[in-house]
Amino acid sequence: MTATAPAATKIPARQRPGDRWFSGTALAAGSMILVTLAAVAIFLIVQSIPAIGANTEDASLLTTNFWDYVWPLLFGTIWAALLALVMAVPLSLGVALFISHYAPRRLAQGLGYIVDLLAAVPSVVFGLWGILVLAPAVQPVYVWLNANMGWFPLFGGDVSATGRTIFTAAIVLAVMVVPIITAICREIFLQTPVLHEEAALALGATRWEMIRMAVLPFGRSGIVSASMLGLGRALGETMAVAMVLSATGTVTFELFTSTNPSTIAANIALTFPEAYGTNINVLIATGLILFIVTFAVNFIARWIVNRRKEFSGAN
Repeated sequence: MTATAPAATKIPARQRPGDRWFSGTALAAGSMILVTLAAVAIFLIVQSIPAIGANTEDASLLTTNFWDYVWPLLFGTIWAALLALVMAVPLSLGVALFISHYAPRRLAQGLGYIVDLLAAVPSVVFGLWGILVLAPAVQPVYVWLNANMGWFPLFGGDVSATGRTIFTAAIVLAVMVVPIITAICREIFLQTPVLHEEAALALGATRWEMIRMAVLPFGRSGIVSASMLGLGRALGETMAVAMVLSATGTVTFELFTSTNPSTIAANIALTFPEAYGTNINVLIATGLILFIVTFAVNFIARWIVNRRKEFSGAN
């Protein structure tokens, strides 16, 4: 009998110091994000506990209880963001399709840079533009819509004389989220497989039919996730809404009146400097509600992207 040779032992590869340093740094950076998120959540929860069961004797901001106080603010936050999204998504899709499939290369590059630069404009600038330019310009339009289509519930009521309404704030928010949605959709459309586009054109499809059959189905999940990310930005916007919106803290669907719901972020910015005692806890508790809503929106966006990862141009 011949003796079998012993199995060769596998020597682990020695990791270089630079690799260990980079791996540890990346792990620390990723862990820091989770630690920061957890710290913010714990702070908001702890500081919000005194406000949950507070009443008018504990906090002067409350008229009855905390939930009656936060409900109009939550409604205004979601209502303004949804209005902005309705206006921003079609415009963003049109601009992204024009840059990716219609414009000449040089023009497309220039437009792409301009769209990216719009995302860097401070929100205060958008707020000043909304007050000084947009609101006076759209106020006559509001009057005309109210006079001719006042039977429609959204266009009813007494028109604001200043134009600083929830719809004006929504237009400003739409302009602010258009660069985000456009940039993501543009990258998604550019990643559409060329063979799919050429196959549609070879079958006799027009350019629009090719986009409808090949480009839009490929980027559907990415479009939805980009819209959700834009919605998250609109939900948390503070200064532009605080500057443009003339809020009264009511719940109404009328778009052109001077009686407008406020948003959580704008209410915190305007009320916090004069808050004291339990009022501070009330404002922090409203911030916790906004934190939960924004986190849920981004979680849904991430889930939509991962749902069809192999078909999504966002990955």
